[in-house]
This record gives sequence, C-alpha cells and structure tokens, in this order.
Amino acid sequence: MQGKTPAVLFVCTANVCRSPMAAGLFQALLSSRLPGGGDWLVDSAGTWASEGQRASENAVRVMQKRGIDLSQHRSKVVSRALLNLFDLILVMEPGHKEALRVEFPEVAGRVWLLSELSGPPLPIEDPYGLSLEHYEKTASEIEAYLQAGFPEILARVGWV
Repeated sequence: MQGKTPAVLFVCTANVCRSPMAAGLFQALLSSRLPGGGDWLVDSAGTWASEGQRASENAVRVMQKRGIDLSQHRSKVVSRALLNLFDLILVMEPGHKEALRVEFPEVAGRVWLLSELSGPPLPIEDPYGLSLEHYEKTASEIEAYLQAGFPEILARVGWV
C-alpha cells in the first residue's frame, strides 16, 4: 500500500439497508482476506438519507446471522466533505451513480456500481420494507459482488 489509508464508501438511497450491509460485509472480507493488512476506512451513506436512522431491523438480523453487528449503525447523507475522504465510492443502482457524478463532478472518476467491478453494471435491488428472505437475497448478492470484485477494489484504492 502506498501512502494513506485505503478508503471505501458504500452508497445506497436511505443508508439503512444495502450500504450498511455492504460496509459490514466488506469489513468482514477485509479481515478474512488481508489479515494484518492494515486499517481501512470503510463507511456508508445515502443519497436521500435522513441523518441518524438505525439500520432496518431485517438488515440487522441478516447481518447478525453472518456475525456482523449493525446495531450501532446510524444513517448519514452523502456530502462533498464525506465523499472527499474516500478513494472509491461504490453504489447500488445506476441512479445513485448518476446523481453523485452530476452533483459532485469532482468525484465522478471514483464512483462505480458495485457490480461493475466484477462484471456488467447491474443494480442491486432495495429490500426495504420486504421480507427477511429479500434481505437475505440482497446480502448474498452484495457478498458475491464484493468477493468477485475484491481484486479490483484493491487495485482501485492503490493497495499493492
């Protein structure tokens, strides 16, 4: 790794389901794939978030099954100051990517759909308000994209 701490931000709409799950899953992946690999800055935010909301109950439950604790998560809205802290910004839907690139053109080159790092640009559906099974499906999808895209994530943050 050259220079500063690698930093990855996950973004969804309300920052209560997909992006907190993605951040938790990514932290777990880092721990398993890069033991002793150093500290990373990993966080999440939402394009239309209300500040301070807890992760949805089903997101907490699905992550608990994986040994990941989202009970302390509080939502935050995307801001220029927040975005500027991150080397890589991974979003869940094309609309998130477009919104960030239009509103914050200076970070456009760092904003990607999570799915794009390992294949075609596909959206990750929002499970908000749906069944636990939908959350489980979403978490598994995010996990698969993170595992497949892990080498690309490392490359894009300058990890060597």
